[in-house]
Amino acid sequence: MSGQHVDPPQSINRLDFDFIRTLVHEESSIMLDEGKMYLVVSRLAPVAREQGFPSVEALISHLQSSPRGEIHDLAVEAIATTETSFFRDLYPFIELRDTVLPELIRARRSTSRSLSIWSAACSSGQEPHSIGMILRDRFTTINGWNLQLLASDISRRMVDRAQEGIYSQIEVNRGLPASYLVRFFSQKDDQWHLDRGVSGMFRYFRQNLAADWPALPPVDIMLLRNVLIYFDVNTRRKVLRRVRRLLRPDGYLVLGTAETTLNLDDSFVRVRSGRAVFYQVAENNGK
Repeated sequence: MSGQHVDPPQSINRLDFDFIRTLVHEESSIMLDEGKMYLVVSRLAPVAREQGFPSVEALISHLQSSPRGEIHDLAVEAIATTETSFFRDLYPFIELRDTVLPELIRARRSTSRSLSIWSAACSSGQEPHSIGMILRDRFTTINGWNLQLLASDISRRMVDRAQEGIYSQIEVNRGLPASYLVRFFSQKDDQWHLDRGVSGMFRYFRQNLAADWPALPPVDIMLLRNVLIYFDVNTRRKVLRRVRRLLRPDGYLVLGTAETTLNLDDSFVRVRSGRAVFYQVAENNGK
């Protein structure tokens, strides 16, 4: 293998595409739709370049002929990496700030004085860090509480990026209020470093949601946004069943705008708050 720059081809052949589809599904339960060859090429080109392969085809040929190993993991993680931004879709964050978090904090103040939030597909960290900034900005009264804030992703690289809390100018320009940029970030050269008082609030870990879950605390808010759409129906049902068992009785599940529990798990009820939609476990659901 050489370290030459990769000029990715315009397409890959059908057999290579089917191999990648199978690999990704076996390792992550993510379903790649027909016509996603362009995505495979664009996502695998950096992996090929970093690993010293002259082309995406050469990388796939290596994957086909070699036992499962680190490069297979890198390929799957590259395909699974999804779009993210600070305060993405905005309205759920507005309602979390103005309605959901105040309600939960009032309920916990006289009992456990604890709060647990899990961003279950955190990518490079903008989602959990948006929550962290809201907590630091609006809810100083919970200082001293038992906060269990979790951030996970299937990609080790994304988990490492989230934990570092370092973002480009383009990334901080996307959705981040200017007041939060000034308050919670410091600029070093062309990068922005998130205050460790925010990024350090979270425990970061790698998690394939379709595989076994570790022992986790009961969760007050679970953000599972733009994940279910990539799974087959059986995997969606399995994941939602696990969510149902993990959520506190008054906890909230946050899905992506194109996602729903409808026809997947009838134990959830849809709750509208302002211009956002959340899900809660119905009473007497028989967990």
